[in-house]
Amino acid sequence: MSKKGKIPASDDAWESGKLGDDPEFARVSSDSDAAIDGAAGLLQISIRLQRSLVEDFKRLAESQGIGYQPLMRQALTLYVQAMKDMAQERPKPSPVGVFKRRANG
Repeated sequence: MSKKGKIPASDDAWESGKLGDDPEFARVSSDSDAAIDGAAGLLQISIRLQRSLVEDFKRLAESQGIGYQPLMRQALTLYVQAMKDMAQERPKPSPVGVFKRRANG
């Protein structure tokens, strides 16, 4: 390609599609979505959520410069880890106490 036809790289050129949208220069990955998900340990699911919740995630994600689905994964991961930590901190009932209650009850 000659210098004359070259488009200078800029955010605007990418966002407008002047750069990056020409099928002649695009290559489709040979990796399937399933292979990529498997390598990343991801499982595709379907879930119904309140529209307002999804919109909130989209706004938060945009302010952090990430997609809303990765933000949802982060939020779920943090929640589950916190619940696991709380479960480990709770005193477990003593098996002896359970047997005493059964014998007396």
